[in-house]
Amino acid sequence: MPRLALYTFGVLKSPLADPAPLTDEFYDIGETVYREIGRHPGYLARAEAADGDRGTLFEADWGAWGEFAVPVWYGKGRTRETTALATSLSLWTGLRPAFDAVYTGPHRAALNRRYDWFERTGHPNHVFWWVSDGAIPLWQDGVSRLEHVHEHGSAPHAFTFPHSFAPDGTPIRGKGIGGAPEEA
Repeated sequence: MPRLALYTFGVLKSPLADPAPLTDEFYDIGETVYREIGRHPGYLARAEAADGDRGTLFEADWGAWGEFAVPVWYGKGRTRETTALATSLSLWTGLRPAFDAVYTGPHRAALNRRYDWFERTGHPNHVFWWVSDGAIPLWQDGVSRLEHVHEHGSAPHAFTFPHSFAPDGTPIRGKGIGGAPEEA
C-alpha cells in the first residue's frame, strides 16, 4: 500500500543558533509539535539526524533519508551560526491523517504564529508525493518536488493540500483537503 511523503520548508527570519527569545520560543514550540505529531494516528516516521544539534542540518547524518538538501531559493547560511531554515520530511498513511495533524493541536497554534518566525518568500512551503510501501523518501526527493510545485503547480507526482491527488493520480476533492489553505 502506498504511503504519503511530506516535505516542508521555510526560511526563518533569524538563524537557528540565534539566542534571541523568539528563536528559542520557535524551538520550544517545535519540540512540542514534533512530540504531538509523532503520536498522531497515521504518522509513520520522520527524518531525524543521528548526530546533530541546533543548526547543524547540513553536516548531520540523516541515515536512510539521504544527504540533506534545500531548494535553490534558499540563500541564507549553511553553517551552525548562519543556518536559518526549518524543514521536515515525514511519512504518513494518507492525506487525511496528515491534514488533521497539520491543522489541529499544537501545529495549528504554530501555524497561527508562522509570520513571527518565517519570511514570506513567495515559494510553496510543503509538498506531498506517494511512495511505495517500504520506500524511504530522500531529502533531495522533497526538494525537487517542492521546486516542481513552485515552477509548474501541483501534479500527481508533487502536490499540495489544496490540489491533492490519490495514489492512482486522480485529483482529490473534498472538504478540508482539496480546499485547504495554501500555507501549511
